[in-house]
Amino acid sequence: MSAPSEAAPAVSAPAPATTAAASSGGFTFKLHPLVIVNVSDHHTRVKAQAACSGDSSSSSSAAGAGAAAGQPPRVFGCVIGVQRGRTVEIFNSFELVLDPVSGTLDRAFLEKKQELYKKVFPDFYVLGWYSTGSDVHDTDMQIHKALMDVNESPVYLLLNPTINLSQKDLPVTIYESELHVIDGSPQLIFVRSNYTIETVEAERISVDHVAHLKPSDGGSAATQLAAHLTGIHSAIKMLNSRVRVIHQYLVAMQKGDIPVDNSLLRQVSSLVRRLPAMESQKFQDDFLMEYNDTLLMTYLAMFTNCSSTMNELVEKINTSYERPTTRRGGRGAFM
Repeated sequence: MSAPSEAAPAVSAPAPATTAAASSGGFTFKLHPLVIVNVSDHHTRVKAQAACSGDSSSSSSAAGAGAAAGQPPRVFGCVIGVQRGRTVEIFNSFELVLDPVSGTLDRAFLEKKQELYKKVFPDFYVLGWYSTGSDVHDTDMQIHKALMDVNESPVYLLLNPTINLSQKDLPVTIYESELHVIDGSPQLIFVRSNYTIETVEAERISVDHVAHLKPSDGGSAATQLAAHLTGIHSAIKMLNSRVRVIHQYLVAMQKGDIPVDNSLLRQVSSLVRRLPAMESQKFQDDFLMEYNDTLLMTYLAMFTNCSSTMNELVEKINTSYERPTTRRGGRGAFM
């Protein structure tokens, strides 16, 4: 899809028709939790600044575009990651600076951020952008088109910061842009895309730790240690439950209760091969050798301490029983 050279007007199609369509691009999106944490933190900071200043429209140069009066200001940023074929994996994000009046991007700031991230993450590219809100705004397409010179088909991640206790799914929606014919004219509209949450073990433990953080005001070191150990216990418990699910699935597959999935078996085999072979003879030999070497070093240290103690004792005895070299009768000293 080629990018237009100038900013096009906002989409004139109604919001339901713009956001209800399903994507036909065939992309698979994987979203890492760090992105959600970054966007949520960005929104929380801007909202707190707006509350302190008393004016949500002037709280930040990177927020406020498209925010209604009395509503928390919207925040904007870029999402970065990698694309492997038809799989798009979003790893991280950074904030964007927008003009609060015209809503245009600060290109110099964006290029500087890209340059800095390239030095740290050379394999990451700008995949699209993010914002906050309950639904797509008309002005979002203008920002979307402005990023098409960076990525010809950017993705749009929308986080709804409104708390809904009855909602069980994450309030995150990923949109792609597609060219549709509306009222006889081609228009670029947003279409929803499915995604999965992708985590590595370090991210899973970190997210679980953040979820159990408590205010440090008035807290003691014991309280912080207890919270830390509770987080580790929760992570180990989660890992144990996941291993149990895999084991039950493999047992059911072995019994013939479910069909055999060779792709899943290869993934499980690859995972198992990463673990150390605890029952192999080589492991036992290496373990016993290391254990014996450790015991030998411990014994040598004990012998050295004993020898040093004995030398000190002999020196004290010689000093205590030291006598003149000659005594009456011509006999020498006792020692």
